[in-house]
Amino acid sequence: MAKAPILAPRGDDFAQWYQDVVAKAELAENGAARGTMVIRPYGYGLWERMQAEMDVRIKASGAENVYLPLFIPESYLKREAEHVEGFSPELAVVTVAGGKPLEEPLVVRPTSETLFGELMAKWIQSYRDLPLLLNQWANVVRWELRPRIFLRTTEFLWQEGHTAHATQEDAAAYARRILIDAYRDFMVNVLAMPVLVGAKTARERFAGAVNTMTCEGMMGDGKALQMGTSHELGQNFAKAFGMEYLGDTGTLQHCWTTSWGTSTRMVGGLIMCHGDDNGLRVPPAVAHIQAVVMVVRDDDAGTVADEGRRLVAELNAAGVRTRLDDQVATGFGRRATDWELKGVPVRIEIGPRDLAEGAVTLVRRDERTKAPAPIAGIAQTVSDLLAEIQGNLLAQATAFRDSRLSDVASIDEAIEAGRTGFARIPWELVGDDGEDRLAEHAISVRCLQTPDGGVPDGLDGPLHAIVARSY
Repeated sequence: MAKAPILAPRGDDFAQWYQDVVAKAELAENGAARGTMVIRPYGYGLWERMQAEMDVRIKASGAENVYLPLFIPESYLKREAEHVEGFSPELAVVTVAGGKPLEEPLVVRPTSETLFGELMAKWIQSYRDLPLLLNQWANVVRWELRPRIFLRTTEFLWQEGHTAHATQEDAAAYARRILIDAYRDFMVNVLAMPVLVGAKTARERFAGAVNTMTCEGMMGDGKALQMGTSHELGQNFAKAFGMEYLGDTGTLQHCWTTSWGTSTRMVGGLIMCHGDDNGLRVPPAVAHIQAVVMVVRDDDAGTVADEGRRLVAELNAAGVRTRLDDQVATGFGRRATDWELKGVPVRIEIGPRDLAEGAVTLVRRDERTKAPAPIAGIAQTVSDLLAEIQGNLLAQATAFRDSRLSDVASIDEAIEAGRTGFARIPWELVGDDGEDRLAEHAISVRCLQTPDGGVPDGLDGPLHAIVARSY
């Protein structure tokens, strides 16, 4: 088994462990400008897989991709007071261009509600144009005071969806559909993260929204990470931007709109949810390298490396994303440690003796165990193993979350449980005063759920609050 990499102990210094994994697994590093990040090829490969899987689900929900400009006229944001209030401390504003002061400052987009609002108002005339379902993959800029790679950076990558509907009911149903059918499905079945879904409290809502729904994941230190949100915007932005349609009765009406987004923060969530003291563990469904064929050592004729190349071709042809490591000039232990640190789900080790016996050694990253396997039928063997690893990572994450999720009956108990995990408490026992008390201990209500763990239609009725510390 590979020697453990030099990482801070995960249980002793989780924050340093995270930074060590990001750096030593060659995921990303700090950019030249404060708060920015350079995503390295291995890290960007993870994001590309996330993007591809998410894009399929977004399009299955009916949305189409567009691209909007990076710069937004400052006047656009001023049309929606709540929007400005929510984002002004984080805005980056361009006041000089081409060596001359601009007549109107340009905001580097922190999000694109206002720009989408302006354009959708132009594109919508009648009820026949609805619903209008749009999404863009883009970068955004929010001036972070305490940046942390993938979790909070000044510039990050994301998708942001914006839709317009004829009725409040249709908008609400679509926002929920994105949350459940796109976001939760992706996070559970691809990222192997058992997120909790629910509605935000009034104070935790997105600026300008009438309802915000969220997917909350538990990280390895028991803290919550908001993985994705879906917002009902009511008619706030429609009224601010004159987004109206002519109904089938001939009357002019304002649209009902939604917005929703996920970002490169999900890469940080992947690290913190599944990583261990030996580095990253990547669920096979999102791994852009699912298996690596490692030549332990070669013979003089190069037959082991030749067989390694043949195995890679066979596995790739069978749909297993496979890489060859034949760098035998580098010590095998060092190479094995590097792949383990990167969290590649399966290592396939082959040397002269293995080749003579018609076998390889399979090493699974989730359990750090190894076993021999015949070369014949290796593609099916590895495919089955990848499916097993995917399910095992989800089961492990679910068991950990459940072990740190406590039902409590008072704010004091919620504060105590929230220091190391999630607390579930009847919402009627919290309220505004309870949120204030929780905040004094750096704990917040992550979401409100129905008693069966679903997303509520409103904030009335019997609800449970999930409270925790968060990133």
